[in-house]
Amino acid sequence: MRIAIFDYKVVRNNPIGSCHLRLLEGLSSEHEFVVFANRFENPNPDRIKFIRVPVPTRPLALLFVAFHILAPIRYWIYRLSGGQKFDVIQSVESNCLLRMDIDYAHFCHRRFLKVHWPGLKSRGLRSVLRFWDHFLHSMLEPIVYRRARSVVVPSRGLQRELVDEFPNTAPKLSVLANPVRVDHMKRPADFDRSNVRRSLGLADDDVVLLFTALGHFERKGLPLLLEALASIKNPSLKLVVVGGESDLVRNYQTKITAMGLNGRVNFAGMQKDVRPYLWMADAFALPSAYEVFPLVVLEAAAAGVPIIVTPLNGVEEFCVDGVNGLVIERSAAGCRAGIERFAGMSADARAQLGRHAQQDVLKYSVEEFHANWRNIYERYKADAAAPRAATQRAAAVEVPADLAHPRTDFSHRL
Repeated sequence: MRIAIFDYKVVRNNPIGSCHLRLLEGLSSEHEFVVFANRFENPNPDRIKFIRVPVPTRPLALLFVAFHILAPIRYWIYRLSGGQKFDVIQSVESNCLLRMDIDYAHFCHRRFLKVHWPGLKSRGLRSVLRFWDHFLHSMLEPIVYRRARSVVVPSRGLQRELVDEFPNTAPKLSVLANPVRVDHMKRPADFDRSNVRRSLGLADDDVVLLFTALGHFERKGLPLLLEALASIKNPSLKLVVVGGESDLVRNYQTKITAMGLNGRVNFAGMQKDVRPYLWMADAFALPSAYEVFPLVVLEAAAAGVPIIVTPLNGVEEFCVDGVNGLVIERSAAGCRAGIERFAGMSADARAQLGRHAQQDVLKYSVEEFHANWRNIYERYKADAAAPRAATQRAAAVEVPADLAHPRTDFSHRL
C-alpha cells in the first residue's frame, strides 16, 4: 500500500515520532511510505520519501496552527506535481485535518483539560501557551475522531478515555503498545558508571534519582520531586534532570537555589542519548499527572533501572508495586514516601526490582510492535476492499433480459 504519514517530528528523541520511526524501520520494505514532517531521520531513503513541512516548532500552539495550514499545502503540491494517490493517510491526534484513514492518538486533550489541568497550577507565559496548544487540539478532536476510519492508541487507559469523551470511537479503536528496544537499552558490561557520575559531580555512594522529560515539567511532576527532596535531609540523595529547553532549565535553576537544593540537583539539559544517564542512576522517578503511555518508563525498565511512578495509563498495565517498581501517590508526600522507601531498601532488593522490570518489559519488543502494525494495515486493506468487492459482485450478477431492459413500469411495486 501507499501510506502517507503526517507528524511534526519523526526523530528518535521525540516520544510519538520515535514510534513512527520504529514503524517505518520495520515496514518500509512492505509498503511505500511518504512522510510529511518538519524533521525526519529517514531510516531508508531508497524506500521512504520525505516531504518537509516548514513550520515553526515553538511555541506548540503556533506549531499546531502552522502545521494545519502548511501540511495540506505541501500535500497538494506533491499530488499536483505527479504524486500518486495514497491508500492510507495516517496522522497524529488532531494535528491534521486531511482525509483521515488512521489516527494515531497519544493524548486526549479534552480529558486532560477537564480533569488534570486545573490541578497543575502552572503560571506564566509558558503555561498560557501550553494551555492554548491543548485547547486548540481539544477543539478539533471531535471532528478528527468522527472522520477517522480507524484509531490506534498505545494503552487501554487512553482507550477508556476516548470512549468516555467520544463514544463514536469505540468500534474504531485498536490498542497497540509502544515499542522498547530492549537490547539497545541494556547497560553494557564495560560501562564506566563512576566516570559518568564524576562528570555530573556525583559520588559513587550517592543515591541518584533520574527524571527525564522534553518539557512539561509541571505535568511530569518535577516540582513534587523537588519538594520531596528538600524535605529529606540526606545530602547523599541526589536528582539528575535530563531534558527541558534552556529557558525552562534556567527558571528551575532559580527555584533550586531558593529551595536550598544547590549541589543536590543537576540539570543535564537536552540529550540525544539518555542511556548513560539511566545506566548511572539508582532509580528513575516520574510522578506525572497524566500520560498515555510513558515510553521513558519502559526504557528505564529495559535499562534495568528500578522505577518510581504514579499509576498512569500504560504504567498500570506494566508496573506491579514492590515487584518491578514502586507505585506512589502523586503528591509531595507520596514522592517523599516512595523515595524514602527506595532509599531504605538493600542494594540486593533494588537490583531485584531492576531485574524484574527488565524481564517484564520484553513483551513490548519492537518485533511485536511491527507485527501489530502489520496486522492493522492488513485489516484496513481488507476492510477497504470489502465494499469494492461487494459492488463488483453486484455488478457481476446476471440480470434477466426482461429486467435489464424493462418494458413494464414496476414503480407501483415500490
